[in-house]
Amino acid sequence: MKFVKGHGTRNDFVVVPDLDDTLNLTDAEIAALCDRRGGIGADGILRLVRGDGAAPWFMDYRNADGSVAEMCGNGIRVLARYLLASGLQPAGTFAIDTRAGVRIVRADDGGDIAVDMGRAEKLPDAKVALGDTWVPAVGWSMGNPHLVVTDLAVDGADLTRTPQVDPADAYPDGVNVEIVEAVGPRHLRMRVHERGVGETQSCGTGACAAAVAVMAGAGERGTYDVDVPGGRLRVTWRDDGSVELAGPAVLVAQGEYQRDSVG
Repeated sequence: MKFVKGHGTRNDFVVVPDLDDTLNLTDAEIAALCDRRGGIGADGILRLVRGDGAAPWFMDYRNADGSVAEMCGNGIRVLARYLLASGLQPAGTFAIDTRAGVRIVRADDGGDIAVDMGRAEKLPDAKVALGDTWVPAVGWSMGNPHLVVTDLAVDGADLTRTPQVDPADAYPDGVNVEIVEAVGPRHLRMRVHERGVGETQSCGTGACAAAVAVMAGAGERGTYDVDVPGGRLRVTWRDDGSVELAGPAVLVAQGEYQRDSVG
């Protein structure tokens, strides 16, 4: 099985081209592919298939444990970079379908890649447990669910365990949790625990949710820089409610994976 490895601010993915939609990757195979000792190593899998009419391409994103995710902001930019590098898509503006709907990507041959992530939608607030400490968090959706903690020092947050949520039934399918603090005017720092993965170096939808949560609290809209452990992303919350995410997307390797190595 041919693959390409890439990352967006060190949120890394295995891109699997499957234009004819013939691969049936099991949860066990995906977990093996993403294993950092026994496999290629990644935060998730980006399976590329042709679209069904809504867009020329569809992004089948799966978390490192094999679970299905609706959307991935860093992943869709990496997939766009692959489409350009492979000659499947010319540079410019084009559409990629996802489980959260069609997203419009703006990609040149070099530099950052930007994607219209759609409208930010408010979700229920809740408390989250960071280690043994419960803190309040605000809920936002970027096509997938997020709980954002906006009043806690990033360096002191305990993300070694999956954060528990109170009320427990508020997010039955799991939730991404972001810890964010301001470091300057329209400039944030963030760490994230992704459902189905653990703490990652970056999360595109998480950066969007974090910036939106801070802007909503301040009663403003605009552009924020969001620093994550893997680099910097730029988030713009427009007056029409849509959110744009921009940042780097890099391809680092390609090869062939032996599917019979699983198990």
